[in-house]
This record gives sequence, C-alpha cells and structure tokens, in this order.
Amino acid sequence: MKAKTKILLMVLMTIFFACNTDDDIMLPTPNDPNTAEKVSVDRFSPAAGHLFLRNETNGLPGANEAINFDQGPFITQGLGPDGQLVKYYNFDVLPTMSAPIFVLFKEGEDMPVPGQLNIIDVIPGDANYNDFWHVHKVTVPNYYVANTVASVQEIMDMGYPIVQTDMLVNCPVVPEGSTASLRFNSSEPTGLIKGWYKEKVVFYFTFEEKMLTATPTTSGHPEVPISEILVTFNINPDQPNGGPDSGFLMESGSLQTHNVVQTIPTDSDYSPLWDVDVYDNVDFGNVNNWATATSSNILAVGVALVNCPVVSVQ
Repeated sequence: MKAKTKILLMVLMTIFFACNTDDDIMLPTPNDPNTAEKVSVDRFSPAAGHLFLRNETNGLPGANEAINFDQGPFITQGLGPDGQLVKYYNFDVLPTMSAPIFVLFKEGEDMPVPGQLNIIDVIPGDANYNDFWHVHKVTVPNYYVANTVASVQEIMDMGYPIVQTDMLVNCPVVPEGSTASLRFNSSEPTGLIKGWYKEKVVFYFTFEEKMLTATPTTSGHPEVPISEILVTFNINPDQPNGGPDSGFLMESGSLQTHNVVQTIPTDSDYSPLWDVDVYDNVDFGNVNNWATATSSNILAVGVALVNCPVVSVQ
C-alpha cells in the first residue's frame, strides 16, 4: 500500500508540474538509505549456491552473515597466460545472460542523480540473478529528488524513459559487512556500495579491472563475454570424491595452484566470467603457462562458467 500511494503521489506531481511550473510544491518524501530495511542475502543457499553450497560440515557463512572473500576458498593464486602469478576471487557459477541495473539521470545531464542509489530487481537465489549487470539509463525530471524511487516497479509505473547502454558491470550482491580488499587497479573502490532492491537496501562490490561491453538486445538481456581457464584438482573429477570437492592442487607448502587463465585485465579480450576446463593432475608439474596448460591432457571442457575477477598480476 505504501508503494502504491507513493507512486500515485509521484504521478500527480508529474501532472501538476506539467501544468504549473511556477508554484512551490511538496514532493513525496524520498526513501532514506540509512534507515530503510536491509535485504537478507544468502549466496550459499540451495537456490543460489553451486560450487559454494552450504552444508553441515563446510563452514560456509550462514544466511546474511558477512563473507570474508580474502580467505579460502574464495580467493585463489594461479598463473597468467605467460606464467605470471595472479590472484582472483571466486564468486561461483553464473549464467551468461546479464541482469539489468537501473541508473537514474536528470534530463539533459550526463552524471547520475547525486545521492541516488542504483536499483536492481533480483538478488542471489532469485531466478535470473547475475553478478554481471547490464546498465539501463533512466531519465527522471529535473525536479526529481534522490531516492524518491527505490524499486524497478516504481520506475516502470512512472513511465520514465529507459535506454539500454552497452555497459556491463561486475557487482556481486553480498551480505552487509562482507569484505574483499583486493582490486587490480588501486583506484577501484574496495568497500561495499548500497543499492535499492524493492525499496530495501542491498549491498554489492564492484570490480572495474576491465570495462565490459555488450550489444543491447530487443528482447532479454545481453550475454556476458567469456574467457577460458584451465584448472586441476587434488583428485581428478573422474575419480571418487574428485573434482571441486577435493580442492585445487597446490604446490607443496604453498597456496600456489597451477590453474592458468587465458587472459588478464590488460588483454583486450579479458573477461572475469571464465569457462572452466579441467586438465589431468598428473600434468601439474609441467604446467606453467597457457601454452603448457593447453598441451596437457584435458579431462573435461565447459564444466562451468564462474565469476572470477583478477585482482593481482605479478
């Protein structure tokens, strides 16, 4: 009822301004991100988790419990295409179809409305959720007050013009208090960013190591570009208890894997959405770059698509 009343008020205000632009008028009270209800997020539930699915023994954080992505199993040391030492976060399996995120701009302005939170309509566990968001530009009237609109439904009901851009952004939605302190570029923000989800506050990271683009579609949402990674496990996936549950094979006394990424952020075709192939762990000692990885015995291809932004290259 509250949302419907607010939408009715905004519609009336729009009509009033169209007819009378000289008089002062009281606009609907904007939402306050500091006092609004917060969304509960669970990335490890049966609805959301794939590689990281919480059970009674694996110790994954509970629903809406802060996640420290700077510790295993959420960060991995691997190898770059030329043998560089790389670190990347693991944000689990995702589809290639992006999800929409709505950014509000006032008429005739090139920068988003100051103070306005971006708006999404899906969170982990919802159908069609993705960490990768397709940016939609929403144009609001010049008199618009930040955070008056706090849901996708309100945007649609108000009939604000929407333009699909060619921008994709990697912004995993996580519980409040979660941390991921590493970024490829020192200028990238590392803290959580607030957004709106159905008039509730949601929190997400942003990874900006490479600008991703996609061609808008007439229906649905554009596909996220992919790159490749070759990995190997302590136990090969064709063996009992093998594959991801056995963990990545590492050098003795070290956290260094011989997982090899095809691209890094400075490459033109880099993408943090990786298509995972698996090579035989017998070849572990011979793998030190992309050429040697692709020359190894490949056990499985196209195992999963995972969001793994590279945050360090040495």
